[in-house]
Amino acid sequence: MRDESDDREYGADERFGRVVADADVLAADLLVGGGAREALDVVRSHSWVTLVASDPLLDDAAAVVRSLADAGLARDWRERCAALCELVDHPPGDHPALATAFRGEAVHVLSFDESLRSAKAGASIRERVETSVKHPDAFARLFDPDDAHEVVVGGPYPGPDRDPRA
Repeated sequence: MRDESDDREYGADERFGRVVADADVLAADLLVGGGAREALDVVRSHSWVTLVASDPLLDDAAAVVRSLADAGLARDWRERCAALCELVDHPPGDHPALATAFRGEAVHVLSFDESLRSAKAGASIRERVETSVKHPDAFARLFDPDDAHEVVVGGPYPGPDRDPRA
Protein backbone atom coordinates (compact mmCIF):
# COMPACT_ATOMS: atom_id res chain seq x y z
CA MET A 1 0.00 0.00 0.00
CA ARG A 2 1.27 3.46 -0.87
CA ASP A 3 0.83 6.14 1.70
CA GLU A 4 1.09 9.90 1.41
CA SER A 5 4.78 9.81 2.36
CA ASP A 6 5.62 7.53 -0.57
CA ASP A 7 6.72 9.90 -3.28
CA ARG A 8 7.83 7.25 -5.73
CA GLU A 9 7.15 8.08 -9.33
CA TYR A 10 6.72 5.30 -11.83
CA GLY A 11 8.49 5.36 -15.17
CA ALA A 12 6.49 5.17 -18.38
CA ASP A 13 7.35 1.49 -18.70
CA GLU A 14 6.12 0.61 -15.21
CA ARG A 15 2.93 2.64 -15.65
CA PHE A 16 1.96 0.42 -18.59
CA GLY A 17 1.44 -2.39 -16.07
CA ARG A 18 -0.83 -0.36 -13.77
CA VAL A 19 -4.61 -0.84 -14.08
CA VAL A 20 -7.66 0.69 -12.37
CA ALA A 21 -11.03 -1.05 -12.56
CA ASP A 22 -14.04 1.22 -12.01
CA ALA A 23 -16.58 0.16 -9.38
CA ASP A 24 -18.91 -1.28 -12.02
CA VAL A 25 -16.17 -3.56 -13.35
CA LEU A 26 -15.10 -4.68 -9.88
CA ALA A 27 -18.68 -5.58 -8.97
CA ALA A 28 -19.30 -7.33 -12.30
CA ASP A 29 -16.11 -9.36 -11.85
CA LEU A 30 -17.50 -10.73 -8.60
CA LEU A 31 -21.18 -11.07 -9.46
CA VAL A 32 -21.43 -11.61 -13.22
CA GLY A 33 -18.13 -12.70 -14.73
CA GLY A 34 -17.92 -12.15 -18.48
CA GLY A 35 -15.62 -9.46 -19.82
CA ALA A 36 -14.99 -7.93 -16.39
CA ARG A 37 -13.71 -11.21 -15.00
CA GLU A 38 -11.73 -11.96 -18.14
CA ALA A 39 -10.02 -8.55 -17.99
CA LEU A 40 -9.26 -8.75 -14.29
CA ASP A 41 -8.03 -12.34 -14.63
CA VAL A 42 -5.40 -10.98 -17.01
CA VAL A 43 -4.35 -8.50 -14.31
CA ARG A 44 -4.41 -11.04 -11.48
CA SER A 45 -2.48 -13.63 -13.52
CA HIS A 46 0.66 -11.50 -13.69
CA SER A 47 2.67 -10.32 -10.70
CA TRP A 48 4.10 -7.45 -12.75
CA VAL A 49 0.62 -6.01 -13.48
CA THR A 50 -0.77 -3.95 -10.59
CA LEU A 51 -4.44 -3.38 -9.83
CA VAL A 52 -4.63 0.08 -8.26
CA ALA A 53 -7.59 1.18 -6.14
CA SER A 54 -8.64 3.69 -3.51
CA ASP A 55 -10.93 3.42 -0.52
CA PRO A 56 -13.68 5.47 -2.22
CA LEU A 57 -13.47 3.25 -5.31
CA LEU A 58 -13.70 0.06 -3.24
CA ASP A 59 -16.52 1.59 -1.18
CA ASP A 60 -18.49 2.30 -4.37
CA ALA A 61 -17.98 -1.24 -5.64
CA ALA A 62 -18.93 -2.72 -2.25
CA ALA A 63 -22.13 -0.64 -2.28
CA VAL A 64 -23.05 -2.15 -5.65
CA VAL A 65 -22.34 -5.66 -4.36
CA ARG A 66 -24.36 -4.95 -1.20
CA SER A 67 -27.33 -3.70 -3.24
CA LEU A 68 -27.27 -6.65 -5.65
CA ALA A 69 -26.25 -9.44 -3.27
CA ASP A 70 -25.82 -8.93 0.48
CA ALA A 71 -23.85 -6.99 3.07
CA GLY A 72 -21.74 -9.96 4.20
CA LEU A 73 -20.52 -10.69 0.70
CA ALA A 74 -19.80 -6.99 0.12
CA ARG A 75 -17.78 -6.74 3.34
CA ASP A 76 -15.78 -9.92 2.65
CA TRP A 77 -15.17 -8.94 -0.97
CA ARG A 78 -14.00 -5.44 -0.04
CA GLU A 79 -11.53 -6.77 2.51
CA ARG A 80 -10.12 -9.33 0.07
CA CYS A 81 -9.96 -6.85 -2.82
CA ALA A 82 -8.19 -4.22 -0.68
CA ALA A 83 -5.53 -6.80 0.16
CA LEU A 84 -4.95 -7.55 -3.53
CA CYS A 85 -4.73 -3.94 -4.71
CA GLU A 86 -2.21 -1.20 -4.33
CA LEU A 87 -4.21 1.43 -2.47
CA VAL A 88 -3.74 5.14 -3.13
CA ASP A 89 -5.33 8.22 -1.60
CA HIS A 90 -7.10 10.99 -3.50
CA PRO A 91 -9.12 14.05 -2.59
CA PRO A 92 -12.76 13.52 -1.66
CA GLY A 93 -15.25 14.39 -4.37
CA ASP A 94 -13.03 13.31 -7.28
CA HIS A 95 -14.25 10.57 -9.61
CA PRO A 96 -12.90 7.50 -7.79
CA ALA A 97 -11.57 5.62 -10.83
CA LEU A 98 -10.04 8.64 -12.56
CA ALA A 99 -8.54 10.04 -9.37
CA THR A 100 -7.13 6.61 -8.56
CA ALA A 101 -5.56 6.41 -12.02
CA PHE A 102 -4.04 9.86 -11.55
CA ARG A 103 -2.70 9.21 -8.03
CA GLY A 104 -1.73 5.64 -8.84
CA GLU A 105 -0.11 6.53 -12.17
CA ALA A 106 -2.16 3.90 -14.01
CA VAL A 107 -2.25 3.88 -17.80
CA HIS A 108 -5.38 1.72 -18.04
CA VAL A 109 -8.85 2.37 -16.59
CA LEU A 110 -11.52 -0.28 -17.15
CA SER A 111 -15.12 0.91 -17.08
CA PHE A 112 -18.55 0.13 -18.45
CA ASP A 113 -19.40 3.87 -18.27
CA GLU A 114 -19.82 5.00 -21.88
CA SER A 115 -19.48 8.66 -20.90
CA LEU A 116 -15.91 7.97 -19.71
CA ARG A 117 -15.02 6.09 -22.91
CA SER A 118 -16.16 8.76 -25.39
CA ALA A 119 -13.62 10.59 -27.56
CA LYS A 120 -14.50 13.90 -25.88
CA ALA A 121 -14.02 12.43 -22.40
CA GLY A 122 -10.78 10.77 -23.49
CA ALA A 123 -9.32 14.07 -24.68
CA SER A 124 -10.38 15.81 -21.46
CA ILE A 125 -8.97 13.02 -19.28
CA ARG A 126 -5.64 12.96 -21.12
CA GLU A 127 -5.22 16.69 -20.44
CA ARG A 128 -4.89 15.76 -16.76
CA VAL A 129 -3.58 12.21 -16.65
CA GLU A 130 -1.88 9.89 -19.10
CA THR A 131 -4.46 7.11 -19.13
CA SER A 132 -7.11 5.64 -21.37
CA VAL A 133 -10.51 4.32 -20.40
CA LYS A 134 -11.44 1.00 -21.98
CA HIS A 135 -14.36 -1.37 -21.85
CA PRO A 136 -13.21 -4.54 -20.05
CA ASP A 137 -13.90 -6.62 -23.19
CA ALA A 138 -11.58 -4.37 -25.19
CA PHE A 139 -8.85 -4.58 -22.55
CA ALA A 140 -9.07 -8.38 -22.41
CA ARG A 141 -8.91 -8.54 -26.19
CA LEU A 142 -6.18 -5.93 -26.77
CA PHE A 143 -3.86 -6.24 -23.78
CA ASP A 144 -1.06 -8.51 -24.96
CA PRO A 145 0.87 -9.83 -21.94
CA ASP A 146 3.79 -10.82 -24.18
CA ASP A 147 4.25 -7.27 -25.50
CA ALA A 148 3.41 -5.68 -22.14
CA HIS A 149 5.97 -7.84 -20.32
CA GLU A 150 8.65 -6.62 -22.70
CA VAL A 151 7.72 -3.00 -21.92
CA VAL A 152 7.20 -3.32 -18.15
CA VAL A 153 9.76 -5.94 -17.14
CA GLY A 154 11.95 -6.64 -20.15
CA GLY A 155 13.01 -9.97 -21.50
CA PRO A 156 10.95 -12.84 -22.83
CA TYR A 157 7.43 -13.34 -21.51
CA PRO A 158 7.41 -16.38 -19.20
CA GLY A 159 3.62 -16.68 -19.15
CA PRO A 160 1.22 -16.08 -16.27
CA ASP A 161 2.89 -16.44 -12.88
CA ARG A 162 -0.13 -16.33 -10.55
CA ASP A 163 -3.46 -18.06 -10.19
CA PRO A 164 -6.06 -15.35 -10.94
CA ARG A 165 -8.58 -16.91 -8.56
CA ALA A 166 -6.26 -17.58 -5.60
